[in-house]
Amino acid sequence: MNEKILIVDDQFGIRILLNEVLQKEGYQTFQAANGVQALEIVDKHSPDLVLLDMKIPGMDGIEILKRMKKKNQDIRVIIMTAYGELDMIQEAKDLGALTHFAKPFDIDDIRKAVRQYIPA
Repeated sequence: MNEKILIVDDQFGIRILLNEVLQKEGYQTFQAANGVQALEIVDKHSPDLVLLDMKIPGMDGIEILKRMKKKNQDIRVIIMTAYGELDMIQEAKDLGALTHFAKPFDIDDIRKAVRQYIPA
């Protein structure tokens, strides 16, 4: 297994948690704390799946998602949000996000979703 997952979240603790869990599952992981880093990683490494937080200072999740889709229309993105912002969730889904998780999330739910959305 050599699938690549990009974790985009401005919260260090969440990035570390997801990174650890997904590496144990056998995935190659990359981390970004902001949109600029995330887009650089997409350019360099073409991740198979992106876990994208919606509330990031500077470039927000919607803007990051739009730019990722411009680079690669087929990129798979799962969004994460700490808020029940239905408008943002709906907009992200309209832009092609696969699903969403509200924080705090159950790590097992994330694991299942990753397995579901990464082609074996």
